[in-house]
Amino acid sequence: MKISKKKVGVIHYTLKNDKGVVLDSSDGQKPLSYIHGMKNLIPGMEKALEGKVAGDKLDIVIPPEEAYGIRSEKLVNDVPIANFPEKEHVKVGVQFQANTPEGPKVATVIKVEGETVSVDFNHPLADETLHFSIEIIEVRDATEDEISHGHVHGDGCNH
Repeated sequence: MKISKKKVGVIHYTLKNDKGVVLDSSDGQKPLSYIHGMKNLIPGMEKALEGKVAGDKLDIVIPPEEAYGIRSEKLVNDVPIANFPEKEHVKVGVQFQANTPEGPKVATVIKVEGETVSVDFNHPLADETLHFSIEIIEVRDATEDEISHGHVHGDGCNH
């Protein structure tokens, strides 16, 4: 069975940056399970996995445009510290979820100066070319229940 829309792909992966530094890996953990075509993966990875079968191994390079995008200064904003309910926790490097017109987004505090906090809504991997080594473990049909919920059901899923 080939990976295609509404199929569950089960993969092991290692993600590295251009310098060869490992950023993330499923090594020593359960493989990642996702429903193909439901935007559970970055576009470049989903495109590379299309048509692959269990047992395939591949190395892919994904440019920022097909990963987490190009960094935009428009996504860096200054907000009053009064907007934060727990002001004592507002420090450089802290990440939080904010509701935006495009839905929930993760923001990172990049500067605290007086009563103003600079937050960056760019993904931490924006501008990065990503290098994935992937092994496809399994491909199966997604259940109707999984499709309706938009994710793979596994141990501990309470739907």
